[in-house]
Amino acid sequence: MPAKKRQNDPETGKKNKKEKRGELAVINSDLRDESVQKGMRDAWQRKESNIHLDCEPFPHCQITHFLQSKIFVESLQAELLQLNFNSKSNDLYKFQQSDDLRERKEHHISQIRSVIFGEFRVWLSEVLQVDLEATVDISCAKYEHTDVLLCHDDELEGRRVAFILYLVPPWEVKDGGTLDLFSTDEHCQPVSVVKSLLPCWNSLVFFEVSPVSFHQVAEVLSEEKCRLSLSGWFHGPSLPRPSRYIEHPVPRRTHIPRDESLLFEWVNEMYLDPCYQARVQQEFEESSEICLPSFLQEEKLRQVRSALQLSEIQWERKGPPNKRCYGCVDMQSVPSCVQECWELLSSESFFILLSNLTGLRLHYLCGDEDESENEDGKSETENGDGEGNTQASASTTDAGASSTEKKDKGPPTCVGELRRWTHGDYTLLHDSVKREYALDLQLHMGCAGWKSEFGGFTSYIACLDFLITQTKLTKSLCK
Repeated sequence: MPAKKRQNDPETGKKNKKEKRGELAVINSDLRDESVQKGMRDAWQRKESNIHLDCEPFPHCQITHFLQSKIFVESLQAELLQLNFNSKSNDLYKFQQSDDLRERKEHHISQIRSVIFGEFRVWLSEVLQVDLEATVDISCAKYEHTDVLLCHDDELEGRRVAFILYLVPPWEVKDGGTLDLFSTDEHCQPVSVVKSLLPCWNSLVFFEVSPVSFHQVAEVLSEEKCRLSLSGWFHGPSLPRPSRYIEHPVPRRTHIPRDESLLFEWVNEMYLDPCYQARVQQEFEESSEICLPSFLQEEKLRQVRSALQLSEIQWERKGPPNKRCYGCVDMQSVPSCVQECWELLSSESFFILLSNLTGLRLHYLCGDEDESENEDGKSETENGDGEGNTQASASTTDAGASSTEKKDKGPPTCVGELRRWTHGDYTLLHDSVKREYALDLQLHMGCAGWKSEFGGFTSYIACLDFLITQTKLTKSLCK
């Protein structure tokens, strides 16, 4: 009898209806407060405000408890986890993504889509005083152990505001996966991470897409947790973009006058045998790349490797982060044996040796000019991918003249640097107005027993204009 009475009680009936309505996807009622909206609007316009929204390094906002119903959020998460996810991986990112959610029919997905496309878009347009279009890109992203999204600005034509709704378990800094925001310099290039936003259950982050909105998703370090989120962009009038900044080219130099005695002192004698050189050249001409194991003499390799491990060497980070991130050192500050190795790589006798090994005209005494019309340079790097091995590849590199331009032939030149690769280091493909053909040479040190799962690999990618470009990525297990 008491149960029947409760069922018929008008007050109880009202409560039941409220609970049912609470399962709908409704944004937090606090966001309708006019003072909150005014505070956000002022902050977005870079005025003083102590409300939710920050304007440094660029306008962004993190709203906790974005949706009012916990039951709805849990049901939404369950539906999203049932979607088919596609693995996405290139030099910039590695994670899993669903198909576009605009056509999904699942109950909670369609409701959150309606809220974001409708109520929240209208609210955001009013708060930011930006005319946001009804067209919204939205998908679901899943980041698991070692997944990452490196530094980028999100700018594509029409994108105005980016948003991320997090559906994550309890998350800690040690789990990685933070949304890192970068400061920028006078050229609108990213400099360093100045703020990190920790993913939080049912929190929504949105930020202005602009020439300085550089951000990244830090590598997920947790092996158990999944960083699940709904994300996308509201479209509207794009902000003015400054002219593309072109980095100053690294100065080049011609070879150093050193005789062949330097080769006999440093290089494995089998690579100095003319018959063996002919075999290497044939293989290189067939594949445009080659790996030469045990290139340096063992004792010389040991000396250089030991010197590079000295604590007094001052490694500096090389950026900007939207193009590269690794350790670099001034060659004038390294131990003498490392400088001597550098002299070897820059010497006239080494240019001749490379000409004999590749068939490229890297010295006026070598080869036929007609056979090397497009190859006239050499770049050098030292990093990790196989103890004492040397890799050479024909590629394109940033240069002071377009590869399509006819330019005067001069003496071959070289440019290079000493690099140290550690966990999280990388180089990225990036737009470059001027490129040219070159020989890319890498001398690997300090990486005996290296395994493919450690990362640190080098990729050469055929671009649409049939040029070949380089990128490296070092992640997760690199030591």
